Amino acid sequence: MAESSSEAQSNPRGIPVAPFVDDVEKFVDSRADIEPNLKKFQEMIAKYQFMEMNTQRRAAGLRDKIPDIQKTLDTVMFLESRKESSPEIESTFELNDTLFAKAKVSATDEVYLWLGVNTRQANVMLSYPVAEALVLLKGKLAAAKESLSNCEEDMDFLRQQITTLEVNTARLYNYEVTMKRKEKEEAERGAGDI
Repeated sequence: MAESSSEAQSNPRGIPVAPFVDDVEKFVDSRADIEPNLKKFQEMIAKYQFMEMNTQRRAAGLRDKIPDIQKTLDTVMFLESRKESSPEIESTFELNDTLFAKAKVSATDEVYLWLGVNTRQANVMLSYPVAEALVLLKGKLAAAKESLSNCEEDMDFLRQQITTLEVNTARLYNYEVTMKRKEKEEAERGAGDI
C-alpha cells in the first residue's frame, strides 16, 4: 500500500488529516490489498466519529457555561460601577434554576465566586477583590469563547475527514467490484476458448 503525504499533517489541535486516495490503482498493489484498506478506513472513520462526539459534548458544555460566566461578569461589573454611589439597592438574585432570593446590596470591595461547580471539581467559593474578579472572569470568558470556537472548527474538520474516508471507502469498493467483474469476464472468455 502506498503511503500518503497527508498522513503527517494535522489541524492546529493535532487531529490528523485523513489520507485521500486519488488513484486507487496506485494506492493498492493488488486486489488482496483492498480488504485490509477498507477495514483500516472503517476504523479511522470510527475514531473520527468518536472524536466528533466528544467535541460536540465539549462544545455543548461550553455553550451552557459561557452565558453563566457572562452573567457573573455583568453582575461584578455592575457592582464595580456602584462602588462610588453608596445607597443600598434591593435585588432579586438566582440561587438555583428555580429558586430566587431578595437581598439588599451595598457598595463592596470584594465578591465571592464559585469555582469548580461541576462533577469533576469541588464546590469552592473564594473571595476576590472586585478588580481581580473582573480580570479573572474576563479571562475565563475569553478562554471559553476561544475553546468553543476551536471546538466548532474541529467539528467541521472532523466532518471533512469522515467524508474523505467515506469517499475513499466507496472508491476502493467500486474498484474491487470492477476488478471482480473483469476477472469474471476473463474467466468466461477463457472458458469459451476451450
